[in-house]
Amino acid sequence: MTQAERTEKAPDTAEAARRARFGALPERIRVEDTVEERPATVPDPARDAYSADEWLVRYCL
Repeated sequence: MTQAERTEKAPDTAEAARRARFGALPERIRVEDTVEERPATVPDPARDAYSADEWLVRYCL
């Protein structure tokens, strides 16, 4: 095999390898699949409990 024959085959081999690896675009990813929603902290039920009677007792009596 001569030098010219080797250089002619090398680009074909490299091109075939490149096409095998990068020949197709990756599958599209939906935006919904890239976002994860979860609360920043654990909800505290005692914090959100409002009692109108407690407010009246604290501030009006």
